[in-house]
Amino acid sequence: QVRLVESGGGSVQSGGSLRLSCAVSGYTYSSSCMGWFRQAPGKEREGVASIDSDGSTGYADSVKGRFTISRDNATNTADLQMNNLKPEDTAMYSCAAGGYLGWTLLPRYFNYWGQGTQVTVSS
Repeated sequence: QVRLVESGGGSVQSGGSLRLSCAVSGYTYSSSCMGWFRQAPGKEREGVASIDSDGSTGYADSVKGRFTISRDNATNTADLQMNNLKPEDTAMYSCAAGGYLGWTLLPRYFNYWGQGTQVTVSS
């Protein structure tokens, strides 16, 4: 059974930092594409960052230079370091895994999803 569990969400003030972590089990993690997505109330799900099996990364324009995605194939984890957070970053953040060859921010290429962790940024 594939399982993705996120941790590290919380509430911070504008300009603060948070680090999200996604633990993956029951999946061939080392060959997978990993992604972080977010969804705010009343908005569509948005791809935030993605990393492929070789470590190549891609980011949404809205987070470039502020967020960094990384992965550790030894521990089957994928982290999202978020710096200089803004109120518009407030959302439920979810990690996802899939077999896409490369990185992608499109949800349809991800087969497995975590339950999500809430990030709230106050001004």
